[in-house]
Amino acid sequence: MISEHSGRKKRSSMRTELSIIVVAVIVCALGIVGIATYFGLAPFYRHNMISKLVSTYRKIDALTDDYEDFTKELYQIAEQDNIRITVTDSEFTKYESTTYNGLSYVNRLFGYMTGFYRNEVDIVKSTELYTIQETQDEKVEVTYLEMWGRLSDEGWFIIATPLESITHTAHLSMVFFVLVGLMAIAASIFVIYVILGRYTRPLASLTEQARRMANLEFDAHYTGDDANEIGELGQSFNKMSDELERAISELKSANVELQRDNERKTKVDEVRKEFLNNVSHELKTPIALIQGYAEGLKDNIAEDADSRDFYCDVIIDEAAKMNVMVKKLLTLNQLEFGNDQIVMDRFDLVQLIRGVMEGMQIMIDEAEAKVSFAENGPVYVWGDEFQIEEVVTNYLSNALHHVSGKKLIEIRIELSGTIARTTVFNTGQPIPEEDLDRVFEKFYKVDKARTREYGGSGIGLSIVKAVMDGHHQLCGVRNYENGVAFWFTLERCSKDRNQQPASAKMPYKPA
Repeated sequence: MISEHSGRKKRSSMRTELSIIVVAVIVCALGIVGIATYFGLAPFYRHNMISKLVSTYRKIDALTDDYEDFTKELYQIAEQDNIRITVTDSEFTKYESTTYNGLSYVNRLFGYMTGFYRNEVDIVKSTELYTIQETQDEKVEVTYLEMWGRLSDEGWFIIATPLESITHTAHLSMVFFVLVGLMAIAASIFVIYVILGRYTRPLASLTEQARRMANLEFDAHYTGDDANEIGELGQSFNKMSDELERAISELKSANVELQRDNERKTKVDEVRKEFLNNVSHELKTPIALIQGYAEGLKDNIAEDADSRDFYCDVIIDEAAKMNVMVKKLLTLNQLEFGNDQIVMDRFDLVQLIRGVMEGMQIMIDEAEAKVSFAENGPVYVWGDEFQIEEVVTNYLSNALHHVSGKKLIEIRIELSGTIARTTVFNTGQPIPEEDLDRVFEKFYKVDKARTREYGGSGIGLSIVKAVMDGHHQLCGVRNYENGVAFWFTLERCSKDRNQQPASAKMPYKPA
C-alpha cells in the first residue's frame, strides 16, 4: 500500500512539475513580450509615424503638378492618414489647410523658415527638402510631430500629428495585453494540465508495469496504442517482460533440473548400493547350487547315470535362471538410465497381443490355463512396439505363474477418448494390500518361495514400470475378489477414435 501510494504521489508530482515548468516558460515569454511592448511600442509607433509623414509629403508634392481638385485630394490624404496639412505658395500669400486654424500653421511655417521658432523645437530629422521635429503646444499641452519644408513648385508645406495618441495607444495596448495574457495563462494552465495527463497516464502505467516486473509479476502488459515514443517504449516493456519471464522460467527450470540431477545422483548411488545388494542376494542361491552340485559331480557323489543327469540338470537350470536374470537386469538398466531409445511407431495393439499369446502358447498349455482375448477389430496406438511387446509378455507371464482356482486369464482393451487401457486379469489369490504399492519395485517378491519355484527374479514388473515411464503413460495393479488385474495405458491414433471396443464377458467386476 505504501509503495502504491508513493508511486501515485510521484506521478502526480511529475505532472504538476511539468505543468509549472511549461506555465513558467509561457509567463516568461509573455513577460518579455509585455516589457518589449511597454518600452518599445511608443518608439516603434513614433518611427512608423515619421515614415507616414514622409509618405504624406511625397503624396502632396505629387499633387503640385496638377492643381485641379488639389483641395479635395489634400483633404482625402489628411483624412486617410489622420494628420493636419497646410500648404502655401512661395510668397506665403495663398494657402490651403485641412484644419480650421490653418493661418496659425502658416505663421508657424514662416517662423520655422526664418528661424524664429527653431529654438522651441526638437529636430528629429533634417534634409535639404524637409525637417521633422517635435514641438509643444503650450495652450493644450500637447506634443506634436511636425514636418515642414519646400515642395517641387517652390511652395511650402507643414504636416502635423499629435504624439499624445501614441502614448495613449501604447498604454491601452499594454492594459489589453495584460488582460489577454492573464486569460491566456489561465487557459494554458488548464490545457497543459489536460494534455500532460495524456502523456503522464501512459508513463504511470509503464511505472506500474516496471514495479510489477521488479516483483517478478510478468502478467501485466502495456495496452496503450500510442503511435509515438511512449507507445514504442510500452511495446519494448512488453517484449522485455516476456523475455525476462522466459529467462526466469528457464533459470527456474534449470534450477529444478539441477536439483533433480542432484537428487538423481543421490538416488543413483542409493540404487547402486541396493542393486548390488539385491544382485548379490539373488545370485547367491543359484551360484551356491551350481557350486554344490558341481562339487558333488567332481567328488563322484552321484554314482549312477540318473543322479549325474539330475545334478547336471540342476546346474543347467540354475545357470539359465542366472542368464535370464542378467539379461533382464541389463534391459532394466538401459530403460532406467535412458540408454534404450524409444522409437514411437503406430501399430495395432490387438495384433501385438495375439502375437504374444501365440508365442507363449506352450507356457499356457503347461499352466493348463484358459486365456481369452475378445478383441476383433484393430486398435491403433502410438509406442515402441518392441518395448510394449515386452510389457504384454511380462504381464501374461506373471499371470500364468500366479493363476489358480478356475485358471482363467482374460485380456481386454478399454477405449476412452485418446487413451487405450490394456488389462491382464488372472484368477487366483489377491495381492496383500501392503504389497500393492511395491510390486513394481526391483527384486520385490510377494511370495518369495513361489517366485523361486518358477525362477522369478522380481525384475519383470520393474521393466514394465520403466517402459511406461519412458512412454509417459501409466501402469498399475488392482485386486478383485477372485484375482488380480495388471493394466497399462497407451495413446490412441486418431484414425480409430470412433471405434467401439468389442464387448466381452469378464470374470471380474469392472473397475
